[in-house]
Amino acid sequence: MIGTIWRRLQLLCAQGVVNLVGADKIQARVLDGETLDNLHRVEPYGLSYRPKPGSRAYLFFPAGDRSYGVALVIGDKRYQMDLQEGEVALHDDQGNFVKLGRGGVVTAKSSSKVIADTPLFETTGDAKVGGKLTVLDGANITGTVMNNGKNVGSSHTHAETGVNTLGVN
Repeated sequence: MIGTIWRRLQLLCAQGVVNLVGADKIQARVLDGETLDNLHRVEPYGLSYRPKPGSRAYLFFPAGDRSYGVALVIGDKRYQMDLQEGEVALHDDQGNFVKLGRGGVVTAKSSSKVIADTPLFETTGDAKVGGKLTVLDGANITGTVMNNGKNVGSSHTHAETGVNTLGVN
């Protein structure tokens, strides 16, 4: 009796290497060489991912029944980021990431571009652009407009007249 219970307990959990990946199921080879098909992938709410073949799966089999398995966690150390204690990152296999770092620094790295599909993008602080800024549909600027340290906005004056510029220069 105890032997039967122990064997069932040993069948509850397993580790495996992912062979095939589907939208919501995987196929994995468990460490004893057995290949298991139709293992359900469980994703935490709000996080979607598509693991790559070769990643490691941690599997659970309710009642020790290997005909029905659930992949509770799928991890892949090949693409693991080096983070400091307490940091969190969302990343892929191509080096793109969003990281919540120490000191309140949020870093986003993309190999091509970042798209914010929103009717309004707003910041409560300053913005700094390290490259070229292109405004496609006009700009409304409130405050001083500076170019190379010189005021070029509507309130600028010319040294030779000492008065505000009227109209377009």
